[in-house]
Amino acid sequence: MNVGGLAALHAGKACLRAMAVLLAVAVFAPVQRAEAMEVRKDMGGSVEERLAEIARLEQAGTPVRIVGTCVSACTLYLGLSTTCVKPGARLGFHGPSTRLRGLPLPYEEFERLSRLMAEKYPPAIRAWFMAEARMVTGDYITISGAEAIRLGARPCA
Repeated sequence: MNVGGLAALHAGKACLRAMAVLLAVAVFAPVQRAEAMEVRKDMGGSVEERLAEIARLEQAGTPVRIVGTCVSACTLYLGLSTTCVKPGARLGFHGPSTRLRGLPLPYEEFERLSRLMAEKYPPAIRAWFMAEARMVTGDYITISGAEAIRLGARPCA
């Protein structure tokens, strides 16, 4: 083998070693989780906008702590694997509705949004929501964090 070929072989091996070191650092480096988000007073909003936010939070691994008032679309945070609830929190549930008070959604849209919302809840809350809470649209039904925990929400440590 000539000198040029030998130099190229050494350069190739050095490059492979450097790539192996970078790969090891990437694989074994500690994963930094996003700082926890605390819900103290969240009155809800658009279901679809909240679902998009939840997808971003899930991807980032952001812990969510429900410690205060969490109403309407805020309750969809229960669908995050990183959400916990404090016993003293207050969660308010209601069915999907238009922003125009008293104007109901078309039946198909009400059913579609109800199912999207229910998918985010622990099984016992999901069953209760579909049977009862979603039928309330002009107000909301409030449960304590302790009740949400009893119904399957994860308690905060």
